[in-house]
Amino acid sequence: MKDYKKYYIISAEPEEVYTALTNPFTIELWSGYKAAMSTEPGTEFSLWEGDISGKNITFEPNKKIVQEWYFGDQNEQSIVTIKLFENKKGTQVELNQTNIPDDDFENITEGWDEYYFGAIKDFFEVE
Repeated sequence: MKDYKKYYIISAEPEEVYTALTNPFTIELWSGYKAAMSTEPGTEFSLWEGDISGKNITFEPNKKIVQEWYFGDQNEQSIVTIKLFENKKGTQVELNQTNIPDDDFENITEGWDEYYFGAIKDFFEVE
């Protein structure tokens, strides 16, 4: 199991980034896929036609999202924590994911950079 931590800068206000991470309609705009997402703790979510799924744990509007991501029948929970901070260029995102299975680590980290936050960055730079 591995942990991953990375920072991203997105040219948008924290409120806009939070919406892009939590609103299923906005997620569909930047990802290109329908999403099942709610800001209700305890609800399950699904992105990229189920390629990413898990349970929402806590939300702090415009500041923090904590989720459990599912990896098969893994014993230890993989927890994703996303924190949003105001930055002079928009929003600084702090991503922290724990307990990533070794076999999935490379795909997960590339996915964060390219398909998740890479796509969100592109979405806001186009507007």
